Amino acid sequence: MIRQNRRVFLAGLVGAACVSGGVRAQSGRPQPVPAHRRPMFIECAALHVENLPGMLLFYQQVVGLEVMRQTENGALLGIGGTSLIELERESEARPAPAGSAGLYHLAFEMPTRKDLARWVVHAATFHFQVTGLADHQVTESVYLNDPEGNGIEIYADRSEEQWKWNDGEVAMGVFDLDLEPILELVDRNKDDYSVAPARMRIGHIHLRVGDLGIAEAFYSGLLGFEVTRRAPGVVFMSSGRYHHHVAVNIWDIPEAGQRGERELGLSWFSIAVTDRAISEDRKARLRVAGVSIWEIAERWEIDDPWGNRIRFVIV
Repeated sequence: MIRQNRRVFLAGLVGAACVSGGVRAQSGRPQPVPAHRRPMFIECAALHVENLPGMLLFYQQVVGLEVMRQTENGALLGIGGTSLIELERESEARPAPAGSAGLYHLAFEMPTRKDLARWVVHAATFHFQVTGLADHQVTESVYLNDPEGNGIEIYADRSEEQWKWNDGEVAMGVFDLDLEPILELVDRNKDDYSVAPARMRIGHIHLRVGDLGIAEAFYSGLLGFEVTRRAPGVVFMSSGRYHHHVAVNIWDIPEAGQRGERELGLSWFSIAVTDRAISEDRKARLRVAGVSIWEIAERWEIDDPWGNRIRFVIV
């Protein structure tokens, strides 16, 4: 959501840390994060990468994911037995040319504000460089880039009772994030974040596109995400009155061009659908619109107008 290029260092917020083991989620079946309590949500994403070892290190050490499967040319990472991100090394991959569409950022949602605080202490302890801090009214968010320039957001939702809706739009903005009340939830001198919380999930995905009207017609009109907020150069959309599962912007690259199949960056992302009837409805809409659909085992795939591959899975 945020538009910032300034570099922010968190190290001054914590004392000398005593690194300890991570805290794993409790047993049982805890409630999903708010983004996943909806009829549709973002389940997983994949990136074409150049430096697989370096990217693996980042997502393990910085984000706290665990390797679930690894080969010479790829790795699947997740937490609590749930896959969240796949890294695909492409021998012919090339950087995306300036002006192309693609990933703006991928957002990991923490289960609780305390979990966000634990991650902030972890980031400060190891001097991870972040690109922005923001209070968005509905979330408290920290932004950074992975080693190959893919944007990452780490955030916690405010309670849904605090979200303010008016005529179908939710109040969101970009305000300074006050970390002090967040850090009061934890011992800032102790890093206990060696692994992410077992309930952490992908909360939303934010894309660069070439035309907001075309993007809204596709993601809202065809895929059924409801518009929750329009602001200059950006549209936010969601399922089930979440603040947003998908955002699209033209901030930096108006009229962004088509993505190449083997470009570094976003390879695909998956949308989970909780009802087969919803899945069939979306396929019917897409067929009427002339969009190509590929049926593959238990999922089906499409490309958005800029070549971003989307997988639909029923959960």
